[in-house]
Amino acid sequence: MATHYMGSPVDNAIIEKLHVGDKVIINGVVYTARDAAHKRLINSIQKKEKPPFDLKGQIIYYTGPCPAPPDKIIGSAGPTTSGRMDPFTPTMIENGIKVLIGKGKRDNSVVKAIKKHNAVYLATIGGAGAYLAKKIASVQLIAYPELGPEAIYRLELINFPCFVAIDSKGNNIYNKF
Repeated sequence: MATHYMGSPVDNAIIEKLHVGDKVIINGVVYTARDAAHKRLINSIQKKEKPPFDLKGQIIYYTGPCPAPPDKIIGSAGPTTSGRMDPFTPTMIENGIKVLIGKGKRDNSVVKAIKKHNAVYLATIGGAGAYLAKKIASVQLIAYPELGPEAIYRLELINFPCFVAIDSKGNNIYNKF
């Protein structure tokens, strides 16, 4: 298993180097989105409206950060269960998203979209939201503030740890255990 460093926007060359089980350290921008934000993004795409950020080559982190304590820029920011985004993910990938970050298994439609569009699914540490929040250098609200923690935020990450759970060839770490 190798260790790779990734920023965004992500290009195909880095995706093709990643193999299931490899460690990936992210330094750069990611966008948060959970269920409600995904539903709105998909509605926007279906209506041919411009999404609130350019999806091409971007990274989506499935998290709903807790409010920031007085001395912090963000509260706990652990991954949510990725399967809740499965109905939306193939369309997100078709429209340019290259990297998905969350935890847990994905359905076959997601694996097919990952393979077809040369994307990758990364898993990060569940139950470690306070630790992962320390890897976030900046936070900016981008869209849907009425969704509270489920709004879309632009996060700048520093040395954010992940592992390749499904690579661009469809190899799936959840099928190994």
